[in-house]
Amino acid sequence: MTNIEKLKNKKIGVLYGGLSSEREISLKSGKAVLNALKKLKFNAIGIDADKNVAEKIKKEKIDFAYIVLHGKFGEDGTIQGMLEIMGIPYTGCGVFASSASMDKDISKKLFKCANILTPEGFTLKKFEAVPEIKNYPVVVKPSCQGSAIGVSIVKSKKDFIKAAKEAFKYDDEIIVEQFIKGTEITVGVLDGQPLPVIEIVPKGKFYDFKSKYQKGGSQHLIPARISKSAYIQAQVSAKKVFEAFKCRAVCRVDMIVDSKDKVWVLENNTVPGMTETSLLPDEARACGISFEELVVKIIECSLV
Repeated sequence: MTNIEKLKNKKIGVLYGGLSSEREISLKSGKAVLNALKKLKFNAIGIDADKNVAEKIKKEKIDFAYIVLHGKFGEDGTIQGMLEIMGIPYTGCGVFASSASMDKDISKKLFKCANILTPEGFTLKKFEAVPEIKNYPVVVKPSCQGSAIGVSIVKSKKDFIKAAKEAFKYDDEIIVEQFIKGTEITVGVLDGQPLPVIEIVPKGKFYDFKSKYQKGGSQHLIPARISKSAYIQAQVSAKKVFEAFKCRAVCRVDMIVDSKDKVWVLENNTVPGMTETSLLPDEARACGISFEELVVKIIECSLV
C-alpha cells in the first residue's frame, strides 16, 4: 500500500486563512485544495488557522496537515514548527526553508552564498538613518511579506519616505534593492524538478497584489517569451534555490530577465498560491498535470 493509499484511511486537515495580510488569498487557495481532496474521496476538512489553531487541530484529531497558509504564521516556519512538536506530518517545506524564504534579507544572503544572481540591496529598520541612495529607481518592500504587499517602485528621493512608510506598515524591517527592468518570470519546482517558465504580463506597472489576484489583472504566458539560454538559466536557478534552501515537495521562484539575458532571482515562495489565477497550477497544467493531480503530488512528495 502506497503512502497516498494509506492517507485515504486518515484524516487530512487543510490549514487555510490564518492571521496574515494574505488571509483572503489563503482562504481561496485552501478551499480549492479542500474541494480537490474531497473530489478525490479523501477524508478532508478545512481548518481556519487562527490563534486557536492548535486546539482546533487537537479537536479534529487530524493525521496529516495540508498547509495552504500564506504570509506570517503560515509560510514563515511557525505553523511548521508547531506541527513538528505535535508530531503531525504536513505538506511542503520544513521550518528552515519556510523561515529563510519568508525573510527577504536572509534569502538574499543565501542566494549570494549559493552564487545565485540577485539584485543588490540593504535592509532598513524603523527610525534608522537612511544611507545615501545614488541610483534610482529602487524597490522598497517589507522584509517578511508576500503577494507584493507594501511594495513600491521608487523613482526619486522625494518619493522614498512615502514608500518606506507604506512598507513599514507591514514589518519592522524593510528591504531596499536595485530595480531590475525586464521580463517578469516565475518557475515552480515540484519534487526537485523545475516546471515550465511562466512569463507574467501585469496590466499595472508591476506584478502587484491586484495584478496577482484580480481576474484579468495579468497574463500568464507559457512558454515565456525569453531566449533559450535565459529559459534554461531560469530553470537551473530555480532548482538551485530549491536545493540551497533545503526545500521539500514544492516551491516557486520569482525572477526578472534583463535586456542582457541575465536572470535575477527575487524571492522564493514555499507555499505557492493555489487559486484559480495562481501560477503554480498553470505551470503544472502546461505539463499535463491537473489541479487535483498537483494537490496529490504535493502530498506524495511531502511524505518521502
